[in-house]
Amino acid sequence: MALSSQDGHVVAKVETCGDADDVFVNHKRHRVYVSCGQGVLDVLEPDEQGYRQLARVPTVPGARTSLFVPELDRLFVAVRGAGSNEPAAIWVFRPAS
Repeated sequence: MALSSQDGHVVAKVETCGDADDVFVNHKRHRVYVSCGQGVLDVLEPDEQGYRQLARVPTVPGARTSLFVPELDRLFVAVRGAGSNEPAAIWVFRPAS
């Protein structure tokens, strides 16, 4: 949900992916990124009713920790290895125009 910074009332609600950990606002692109342990990244944008889901990008189950760096216009997601032979990694997402 989005809250008013002036008085704290709810201004919008939207369903997102499960096991959410991090939420970032991209002011330049007017988007919100939600990284979830469910194995997806939700991309939201404002609309007339509040927010709508713009995209649901698959990641890896358990990959919930992320960092958005506005200066680079990139979202970094920590991905643990899916099996014993796969190393952990940092996936880098570049927003579509």
